[in-house]
Amino acid sequence: MMPGATIASSSEITLITLQNCSANISFLSEIFEKIAALEVNVDMISLSPTQGAFTSLSFTIADEDLGRMLQFTSELQARHEIKMIVSSGNSKITVSDQRMKHTPGIAAAVFAAAARVSTDVRIITTSEDEVSLLVTFADYPETLTAIEQAMREPQD
Repeated sequence: MMPGATIASSSEITLITLQNCSANISFLSEIFEKIAALEVNVDMISLSPTQGAFTSLSFTIADEDLGRMLQFTSELQARHEIKMIVSSGNSKITVSDQRMKHTPGIAAAVFAAAARVSTDVRIITTSEDEVSLLVTFADYPETLTAIEQAMREPQD
C-alpha cells in the first residue's frame, strides 16, 4: 500500500482519559500547563466533540510518569466532577510518510490491518502524514506485524 513508509513504535505508554471536562479552551490550557509544570511529556492528544459545555480529553504519557500525574488528576477530580480512566502498559504504532498527504486510503489500510488481527485499539490520532494507534501490549506484536505487511503490499 505504501512501500517506504516509516513505521515506528514505542511501549510502556499510559492513556489517561478525563471525562466530563469543561470544553472551555482556557480550562484545557490550564490542564496542559500543569502537566508541563510536572515535567511530564504528553504525546497523543484527542479531544472528543463537545456535549454542551463538556467534553472528554484523552492523552498519553510514559508509564514512568503516572505517579506524578495521579496526584494532579486526583486534585482535578476533587475540584471538578471529572471522571478519570487510566490504562497503562500500552504500545504505540505510528505509520508516517509525506506521500500520505496526496494518497487516500492509508489510514483505511492501517485500520484494516489492525482489524484483521482483532486489535484492542485504545486511541487513534492522525495528521496529514501520520497515523498513530495506541494498542494494548498483548496485541502489539501481532498488530505491528499486520501493519508492516499491509504497508509492504503494492497499491491496486
